[in-house]
Amino acid sequence: MFDNTKIGFISKSDKDLKRANFLFKTLSNSTLSNIGNFLVQIAIKIHFPINWIIKPTIYKHFVGGESIEECNNTIRLLEKYNVKAILDFSVEGKESPEDIQNALEETIKSIKNAGKDKNIPFAVFKPTAFSTSKILEKVSSGENLNTEEKDEAENFRKRVDILCKTAYNADVPILIDAEDSWYQNFIDDVVTSMMEKYNKEKAIVFNTLQMYRHDRLDFLKNSLQKSIDGNYFLGMKFVRGAYMEKERIRAEKLGYLDPIQANKEKTDEDYNAALKFSIENINKISIFNGTHNEHSSKYLTDLIKEHSLSKNDSRIYFAQLYGMSDHISFNLGAAGYNVAKYVPYGPVKFVMPYLLRRAEENTSVAGQTNRELELIKREIQRRKSDK
Repeated sequence: MFDNTKIGFISKSDKDLKRANFLFKTLSNSTLSNIGNFLVQIAIKIHFPINWIIKPTIYKHFVGGESIEECNNTIRLLEKYNVKAILDFSVEGKESPEDIQNALEETIKSIKNAGKDKNIPFAVFKPTAFSTSKILEKVSSGENLNTEEKDEAENFRKRVDILCKTAYNADVPILIDAEDSWYQNFIDDVVTSMMEKYNKEKAIVFNTLQMYRHDRLDFLKNSLQKSIDGNYFLGMKFVRGAYMEKERIRAEKLGYLDPIQANKEKTDEDYNAALKFSIENINKISIFNGTHNEHSSKYLTDLIKEHSLSKNDSRIYFAQLYGMSDHISFNLGAAGYNVAKYVPYGPVKFVMPYLLRRAEENTSVAGQTNRELELIKREIQRRKSDK
């Protein structure tokens, strides 16, 4: 289903393909990639100008632009091929009151913009942009809070409510990203309360389940029962997860149960079981299948067919990150499924943590970079043969 590189790279010019080929070749060399990451981090710390090399290369490939307005060309390009866009304000790691307020205002702007553009089917935000890591961790672990900390925890809840209410009023579903496990309990609690409030008619608020955690399938089943008891709909975004080593190291260091699956096979098993469970309960659960995994993408198309659902059922979406797995996104779009690209945006220096994660992910995830490279090379060769 995903072998057609002509469709997979239909939006890419020859120049785009050459840049992608160079980029993924670099990322496939772990030594070169690690050195590059190290030098970029040093450059950021000493305020050395790096825009001139970052913006036309890795930034251009993985990011839509510095602002919502700059992303418009990308949105319109994707629209031509039945692929939608989800704009993700990717400024991270800033915890001052001013930065939190700026993130809130920008996210509100993004939600309202989505409400005016039919090719932006979702809004999205990272919870860590709206409180301090200290508060998220303390509340999640059940620690006692002082008065100031209680106020900040309540402020986080209020900020999330503002965003969900804005999404509800704009009639735009909103995806609330998952975070590290030691922040997630509080986030889950807040997101569940938002679903109870705003998902009475349909799924507007979506939680995110990282299926590399061994407790998430049970969490999904418990969430469904809560939604039945509370008479609201569930919105669920499924991802595998990207911080396995970080989670394992912390669990071992602090002496608590490792939250991560024993192996990748168990992650895959639970991921696909979650899709199956959700399709079997599609009248209650809306699905956002956020994966670069070909099998899970194909498996969901099989489930759609098996349950006699429409390919473009509004309760079912596929999604991949901008700049990755185009062979999945564009082939799904051409086949008539609902598919979207997560399109990050923000100033170069603020988006660097996101870009460094993409570089790290493409270097460390077995086979991912090689797969991208192989497909790009195949399409370059196909185009040469057609000339």
